[in-house]
This record gives sequence, structure tokens and C-alpha cells, in this order.
Amino acid sequence: MNIANSASVTAVVNSASNGEPGTVQAAVSMRVLKQALQTQAEGAVALLNALPQQPALATQGNLGRHVNTFA
Repeated sequence: MNIANSASVTAVVNSASNGEPGTVQAAVSMRVLKQALQTQAEGAVALLNALPQQPALATQGNLGRHVNTFA
């Protein structure tokens, strides 16, 4: 998941970078940026957890048990 092109993240980064260092506005902007990134990370984890599990490998029979390394 690429969040670099997200409009909301871009707006928060611009807001955080425009504030004067050491001011309350800069501190709040940085906190909002961290919260936005945390929200994006939680969304990415939820999407990854929603993926179906990989099927188990074959343990019996002739199909799916051997790899032809000469192919």
C-alpha cells in the first residue's frame, strides 16, 4: 500500500512542515501527522489480515509434491 500519493497524508505533511519549530502549532501538526500515519498503518494491517490463507501443500498423491528443477 503506497500512502505517499494520498491527498490527506500530503496535506498533513505540508501543514506539519510549514509550522515554526518549537511552537505549539508545530507540535500539534507533528502529532496530527503521527496519528494520520498510524491510521494508515492500521488500515494496511487490516487489509493484510483480510487476505485468505494460503492453501496447504499436498502431502499425498503425485501432484504438487515434487519440483522439476530442470524445467
